[in-house]
Amino acid sequence: MQKLKFSELPVSEEILQAVAEMGFVEASPIQSEAIPVVLQGRDVIGQAQTGTGKTAAFGIPAVEFVNPDIKSPQVLILCPTRELAVQVGEQLKKIAQFKRGVFIEVIFGGDSYDRQIRSLKKGVQIVVGTPGRVIDHLERKTLNLSELRMMILDEADEMLNMGFREDIEKVLSMAPEERQTLLFSATMSKEILSITKRFQKDPAIVKVVKEEIANVNIEQFYFAVRREAKMEVMCRLIEVHDLKLILVFSNMKSKVDEIVSELQLRGYAAEGLHGDMRQQARTQVMNKFRGGSTTILVATDVAARGIDVKGVDAVFNFDIPMDLEYYVHRIGRTGRAGKTGKAFALASGVEKKRLRDIENYIKVRIPKGEIPTLAELQNARNQKFIEQIKEVINEGVDDTYEPIIETLKEEGYYNTQILSALFKMQMGALKSNFADADLAEEDRRPKTFDRNERGSDRRFDRNDRGGRDSRSGGFDRERRGSFEPRGDRSRSTEPRFGGRDAGRRGSGREGMVRLFINLGRKDNVAPNHIVGAITSEARIPGKAIGQIDIYDKFSFVEVPQNDVNSVLKAMNGNTINGREASIEIAK
Repeated sequence: MQKLKFSELPVSEEILQAVAEMGFVEASPIQSEAIPVVLQGRDVIGQAQTGTGKTAAFGIPAVEFVNPDIKSPQVLILCPTRELAVQVGEQLKKIAQFKRGVFIEVIFGGDSYDRQIRSLKKGVQIVVGTPGRVIDHLERKTLNLSELRMMILDEADEMLNMGFREDIEKVLSMAPEERQTLLFSATMSKEILSITKRFQKDPAIVKVVKEEIANVNIEQFYFAVRREAKMEVMCRLIEVHDLKLILVFSNMKSKVDEIVSELQLRGYAAEGLHGDMRQQARTQVMNKFRGGSTTILVATDVAARGIDVKGVDAVFNFDIPMDLEYYVHRIGRTGRAGKTGKAFALASGVEKKRLRDIENYIKVRIPKGEIPTLAELQNARNQKFIEQIKEVINEGVDDTYEPIIETLKEEGYYNTQILSALFKMQMGALKSNFADADLAEEDRRPKTFDRNERGSDRRFDRNDRGGRDSRSGGFDRERRGSFEPRGDRSRSTEPRFGGRDAGRRGSGREGMVRLFINLGRKDNVAPNHIVGAITSEARIPGKAIGQIDIYDKFSFVEVPQNDVNSVLKAMNGNTINGREASIEIAK
């Protein structure tokens, strides 16, 4: 597929200046194909794997079309997760940096309503948001779409997988009919095609076929780890593999600072690099890394663009990137000049799905690595210390310290005791907040299901997205649109807490905890709303969510015991289907 230079595209000087500032010269295939068509004003269906430069493919035309004199939203972009929404927002701000009067706001659950409302009232032209929070603002009348000219669905297949179909259709229905609608997706399911048929007008189809990407000098591994154990696993890998110069990538600027602080507390020479830093500070950090006084550089993708440091031993994907091309750019910073390098990906929850997308993109199967045990870590430390001792001995030693040894021996201490004490003083005690068994996360791979085996490893069947089946954990659509547990559908009375009826509720699956939600059928809440809210806000995979029971005035949902606190914290003050939700452990 022919690639175009950005200078060959029909865009303004302000856009070209911004693109040059970002370090781009040549447009990616999806950008080369999509941007000219979007600039013609046509609706577009863009099919390419997750990312691959799609943000600029719709972001450049979006910024180009905006009229700075109109202080109302003219472009609305829906994203499946807060992380992607923030990433898209940051990219658009860079694209719009030289176009005066263009303001961009990112809105998502978990962030302050007041802050978002104040920003929207000031006047923004581009709004990026998650479906639930966008609907909240529309219903509160704090988001006005009367001037909307362009509607964009980013990662449409992922939004559908998370149960956002009704939310997407609701937003599209509330937008003006006279608008340009762009849809970008990695796959084209029947659901997506039905949305395009209903809400797009004669869309142009842009499909990108990727080339095989591989680097034989890079050893790639992934590790299925618990989110809270990523730091522990990374540090174990650094020591066991005796890595000297390391690049660590995170998707978020705030996360970069967290990682750096934790690494420094553990005694590593780590520095961070992200877009909020002044240029002088960024230059100082890079000089330290190139000079070797900083051995671990933690960075975001945008901040790390253009980094070319020789001798990088390994690249860590602390967060799996949203953009597939970012993965290629990240790992390409090791294994250079004929040397071998290592690329480690730490995947938890839904990140494992993105990892499979990356494998499809690079056409290379990434093997699963074994997390080092504490015993292996201790052995690695011992071997490293032994080599240091040999090195000092080979350089030559004198009798300077022999009087100390003799004094201790006269006091009754043995040579082995003296040496052990010295080793302990030098190496320190091996400590860890995690047992070996607490690091890994269950790593399920896709499998074939029949109609009697739903819910164990997928969220819902493509043709069956109504209520969740209370016995199997699958989904079962009722014609009347309501839900009752199987074997009890005729009942409309509420169960009494603590009674015999309540005791029969729940799957009883080991390791699952039942949560109470103060919303039910009367609040127009369906299982997909609960799944979508929890996966989006608490960032746990939908397949981990267990049985859902929905009644008239309240509901129950089962979540893994390890994720209970995350769910309660993330959902505090948030909404489900536009209604304020209160969630607590069921009594």
